[in-house]
Amino acid sequence: MSTEPPEETAENAEPGTPGESADTSQTAAASETAPGTAPDAPAEAEGTEAESTEAEGTEAEDGRTPGAGQVSEAEAELLAQRAERERIERRKAERRGPIEAGGKLSGTAADLLAAVRAVESGEQPVAPVSEEARPAPRRPAPEPVRQAPPVTVEPVPAEGVVAAVREVLARGGAPEALAAQAAGLLGEGAAHALRADPWQLLRVAGVRPEQADGFARALLGGEAGPDDGRRERAVTGWLLEQAAVAGHTALEVSALTAALARQGVPDPEEAVRTAVSDGDVLVFRDPLPQTDAPAPRRDTASDGDGDGADGAEEERPVRVLVALERYAMAEESLADGLARLIGSAPRQDGPDAEWERAAASAGGSAGELIRAVAGHGLVLHTGGEASLAEPAALLRAARGLGLRAWAAAHTPVGRTRFAALLEAAPAGGTGAGDPDSGGSGSGETDAGVTAAGDERTGGPAVATVAGLLSGAEGPGRDADGALLLDLLVVLDAPQLDVETAALVTESLPDGSRLLLAGDPGVLWSAGPGRVFADLLAARVCPQIASRRPDPGPLGELVSGVGIGELNQVAAPGKEVVIVPVRDPGEAVHRTVQLVADSVPRAIGVPVEETQVITPGHGGAVGTRALNAALKERLNPGPGRFGGFDPGDRIAYSPALGRTVPGRVVKADADGLHLSCAGEAVVVPQERVERSVRHGWALTAHQAVGVRWPAVVVVLPGDAVQALSRPWVYTAFSRADRHLSVVHGVEQALPRAVAEGAAKPRTTRLPVLLAPQVPAAAG
Repeated sequence: MSTEPPEETAENAEPGTPGESADTSQTAAASETAPGTAPDAPAEAEGTEAESTEAEGTEAEDGRTPGAGQVSEAEAELLAQRAERERIERRKAERRGPIEAGGKLSGTAADLLAAVRAVESGEQPVAPVSEEARPAPRRPAPEPVRQAPPVTVEPVPAEGVVAAVREVLARGGAPEALAAQAAGLLGEGAAHALRADPWQLLRVAGVRPEQADGFARALLGGEAGPDDGRRERAVTGWLLEQAAVAGHTALEVSALTAALARQGVPDPEEAVRTAVSDGDVLVFRDPLPQTDAPAPRRDTASDGDGDGADGAEEERPVRVLVALERYAMAEESLADGLARLIGSAPRQDGPDAEWERAAASAGGSAGELIRAVAGHGLVLHTGGEASLAEPAALLRAARGLGLRAWAAAHTPVGRTRFAALLEAAPAGGTGAGDPDSGGSGSGETDAGVTAAGDERTGGPAVATVAGLLSGAEGPGRDADGALLLDLLVVLDAPQLDVETAALVTESLPDGSRLLLAGDPGVLWSAGPGRVFADLLAARVCPQIASRRPDPGPLGELVSGVGIGELNQVAAPGKEVVIVPVRDPGEAVHRTVQLVADSVPRAIGVPVEETQVITPGHGGAVGTRALNAALKERLNPGPGRFGGFDPGDRIAYSPALGRTVPGRVVKADADGLHLSCAGEAVVVPQERVERSVRHGWALTAHQAVGVRWPAVVVVLPGDAVQALSRPWVYTAFSRADRHLSVVHGVEQALPRAVAEGAAKPRTTRLPVLLAPQVPAAAG
């Protein structure tokens, strides 16, 4: 196939599939590594995206909504984060007493150190740290997060503290722009702390070990060396934090020691032992999954016990993991909370016949979902965008039965989208009509089933996850701090990281029901863990797979990608258009042309409803380059306020891993005024650089949870290494009506779809759940 003319546009391009692009030559652009990304860390973040550091910001912003005391998305994030820190401190206090060796997560430092030394010497440790089977707990829920008063202003370090830190940074040759962030992390004594231990600068996002080393040499002179214990401690923590950025909740000891060696630590094993004994990290011996091959047996003849039958017990292989306490505690808390929900019988909310009538009315997989939730405390639901009709039917049915039922989305955009879906359903019905139900979708309904709504506001009972946890949205909490809920539906469940998931489960009362619903094909959470995928693999609760396919050529294309096939689809309405390119310059030119001209004219989707998605931020066709080109074409201006002008499309990151699309309204002495999903946000000037980006072009991670009428996916030649099936699936599935693919990766795209599975993440949730919850059959 020959290359299309250079000025081909959407209206005259051949409809087709990305796998059918012309064979073009590629000019690889240099890929840019964002600050905070560690090429030599134990694991890398998915693709070339750096959302978890530079892209997504490092602190929650103080975005305030003018008017009647409403709490913004940013403030809700702050409240949830503070509640998590308070919970961890309470758990730390509980763990200070002596704990029996071989217990679960909270073994003593001596036991942990003994386990590491035993593994290093090849011996069998005296007692495992965390692998003992435990019966399913039937205990009161962990103390839930208390509702906090609304936050209006994020605490800002005193100017004197920032000035003192700025002076220390200047003496060490570090950028003075880091002063406010360092002061916020290290507190009032930040300047003294940095002078005493310069490697604490590694706690600031974007700082790498070699930069902290230079800072330390400037302050300490000849005292600063690679064997300095302060350096070893800081680098160990930094590597584990980088692993968390890449999604891991723990690392194998061998991976951590290898990474320490690459960072120039003279004795990595001793550095790990010291970190364990000091309590900086925790260590675990988790059993590996059983395989068909027989496990090695102990040589009983050499034991001298005399009882061969007892000594012949098979030894199960284990892996030794280390983790930061923050993530280890969250994962343990999550496992406990899930086991509690699974083990506690759901409250009886009406005769079984009423649930059955609601299920029969919904029909198909929606009916199966209602039946599963009726009898279980935890249920998983999988499916694409069309499958959202099924959780909506469940929510309406539950509220019709008198349950306190709410849904929670991860972004304000997702909240609005699901609320519209609830409101669109006819009152008195469940919104049934599964294509597989065999009925017309207008069958008999229970008279009590009405459209879901919030009794307090009269609107749909939908919140954001952060707003629900903080108390800014949702039904509120009881005197014990538990959410006043009988059923919670969490949408876009693959985006749940372990800390957020732990907060959700801890906040639910005994006897309540939790439905986690989402598309398992999309990219996993920006934070550590793979909660939804781990639960699907563990099979500890009912799983309902939707049979509602996403409609049309786009639905057919995305469904194929989900099973590893890049199919050619018929697109008579130009729902899918392929635009081959030869080099990065042409890719940028074609992208701007599509957004500004071709898609509005040929497809009828206006510029403001067309989103560009590209694999990374850096490089010749990353978000920076594309946003610069799109701004020049669509909203040129001097960029007097940090490069922004009124009318610019932006991506605002109120907290790590959260991106909210919006627009710049104005800029003044208070900061940059934004409109994000209908909410007014003011970002102070000093935080604009790390919290706000131009948003005509996003990465796939930033785009998760949002959909647009038209999407232009850009695949430049230098993006080959970033491509994977989850990335392609996520990017393609963001389009509602039209998808243009600026294609410059040749056969790498079908190869990535067929072979590019998600990068593995090291987590402990399945191991923690196994002894508490017997695996469900089927």
